[in-house]
Formats: sequence, structure tokens, C-alpha cells
Amino acid sequence: MDNLGTVHLRVFNRLGQLVGPLDLPRVARSDAEWRAQLSPQQFAVARGKGTERAYCGTLLDNKRDGVYSCICCALPLFASDSKFNSGTGWPSFFQPIAPENVLTEADDSHGMRRTEILCARCDAHLGHVFQDGPRPTGLRYCVNSESLAFTDRADVARLADPAADGPG
Repeated sequence: MDNLGTVHLRVFNRLGQLVGPLDLPRVARSDAEWRAQLSPQQFAVARGKGTERAYCGTLLDNKRDGVYSCICCALPLFASDSKFNSGTGWPSFFQPIAPENVLTEADDSHGMRRTEILCARCDAHLGHVFQDGPRPTGLRYCVNSESLAFTDRADVARLADPAADGPG
């Protein structure tokens, strides 16, 4: 991110291709605006850094081919080809769809040291990343379903960011 409030992100174009990185504006809204957009559960998790109960998330057992994006700003975050069953009760991925799209931050809450993962465009809380995942990365991005929206592979062009196709 630079001082102008932009971030380097990868997004989908109108053909459903992941492009970039592009310099795109950050998304910032008031709590009232987020509350108007999100369900109470989504707000509690994505904006309030909460955690949904294990084995209760709507995307935990999703086996469809597609893309998981931020519930707040629709930034693509994870692809189904990196999803795996971690046995932890939360959707788990071994890598983000693009490293630029997910930020990490130290989290010392709850009496332990963890690494929080956040949406790079709007700072939504996604979950945490651990170093006990499968190959090829050895990482486990443990993500709350409430922080994600799923789009089937055939419909990924619907996630297109206008900036991805250039001017007019």
C-alpha cells in the first residue's frame, strides 16, 4: 500500500482471468455502512475479528469448483484448487489465489500468538494462517465462512473489477 490509499492487487477481468497486480483504491467504510451491507454474523466476524463456531460454517463442506472472495469488498482471496479438509472445522486453504490479496498481522489475543489473515483491500478479518498445512506450501489458511462469498468457476467473470480491463 502507498500513501495515496491504493493497494497492489490481482483481480478478475471480464473474461474471468486473474490479472495484475494493479494499483486499486482501498475500500474503507464506517461501521454503519458495513452493518448495512453485512448480516450481523458477517459483521461480527469480518469487521469485529470474531470466529464462527467450528463445523458450523456454510462453506466448510463446499466441494464445488470456483473462487472464494471477501464478503465485504469481493476481492478474490482463495481458489477451490487450494482448499483441503484440515479436520479443524473451518474452510482451509494451502495458499491464497494471489499473495498480494491477503495480508498477515501478528495476533496476540486470547493468550496466544497467532498470525491473523486480512483482506488486503478492506482489512476484513478472514481467520488465521498456521504452519501445519499440506504440500506444496506447508501452510493452512484457516478461514471463517462468514468472511467469504463463493462464486462457481463458470460465473467468475461476475467478479470482474472494471479497472482490470483498462480505460474505456
